[in-house]
Amino acid sequence: MPHESQTAAPSMTPQVMGIVNVTPDSFSDGGRFVSAERAIDHAMRLVEQGADVLDIGGESTRPGAAPVAEAEEIDRVAPVVAAIRARWAGAISVDTMKPGVARAAVAAGATMWNDVSALTHAPDSLGTAADLGCEVVLMHMKGEPRTMQDAPHYEDVVAEVVAYLAGRAHAAMAAGVARERIWLDPGIGFGKTAAHNLVLTARLDALTELGFPVLYAASRKRTIQAIDPAAVDADDRLGGSIALALEGARRGARMVRVHDVRETVQALRVHMAVAAAAGRV
Repeated sequence: MPHESQTAAPSMTPQVMGIVNVTPDSFSDGGRFVSAERAIDHAMRLVEQGADVLDIGGESTRPGAAPVAEAEEIDRVAPVVAAIRARWAGAISVDTMKPGVARAAVAAGATMWNDVSALTHAPDSLGTAADLGCEVVLMHMKGEPRTMQDAPHYEDVVAEVVAYLAGRAHAAMAAGVARERIWLDPGIGFGKTAAHNLVLTARLDALTELGFPVLYAASRKRTIQAIDPAAVDADDRLGGSIALALEGARRGARMVRVHDVRETVQALRVHMAVAAAAGRV
């Protein structure tokens, strides 16, 4: 029998985090917005399309990606954050593993640190998060970007991911990060096979039951191609991206991170309208 939380209608519409990659090599849109001006224009389009949060990244974390020097990453990210903040009062996230980049981004106006390493990348990551006082996303990643897709293995992927993130949340709180500022992300596609990703999606309730808001990020990822082999190009994964976003929402995600903001916002609104109608019958 399925868990009740797996089938229950969502109680609120998840926030939508729009992706702004200021990188030459991200898996989906690398190079499109590498200049600050183009990245800022793209960010403001995402706001017009309904993004609640903008996630600005200056280093690709796609499988096989090479690291970027901290100074270069700051040069990519900080001017974009500052320019967006000058035009928009909404939430801005910085997608980085480096505490120095997080500090620079928050100084420029960011309000969230989205860390794929769950504050393990550097000795001062936890302390920096506490000092900054911003919201923090702790994501599960097995290994590191260059090697994370080299035959990842788990005995029980759900139990291991949940235990890891629970541990990282407690480490963050012990370092001084306020509980209400912590988000958890199961890390779809980060050191996981397509089967792992699907099981984590189907059992997202196991993560939400920890009591922290969950960010779900599966937009344009290769799991969609594993189901639809014709979807070789990342741009050809819109339908699968929306399906996964809706499933994440149905299973309790409080935010979905996406490339296609307008389409996802519309899908979520329809999804929630149907859920609301079902509750009134």
